[in-house]
Amino acid sequence: MEASRPLDALNAAKGKRVIVELKNGNQLLGNLKAFDIHINVVLENAEERSNGETKRKLGVVFIRGDTIIMISPE
Repeated sequence: MEASRPLDALNAAKGKRVIVELKNGNQLLGNLKAFDIHINVVLENAEERSNGETKRKLGVVFIRGDTIIMISPE
């Protein structure tokens, strides 16, 4: 499916593993469960990564959209 709008790309990634990069430099990896128009995001099986290594496993997390720089398929 070709994404013609930004939210189409997020819809295509729903249920898949994504990398979320935050303004503070942290990276979270997890399965994209849900998002809204503010790009608030819920990840399942989330883990925090630093320098390519898992720092801690977080489970289900809610991330405020205004803290996100980038969301990318893993």
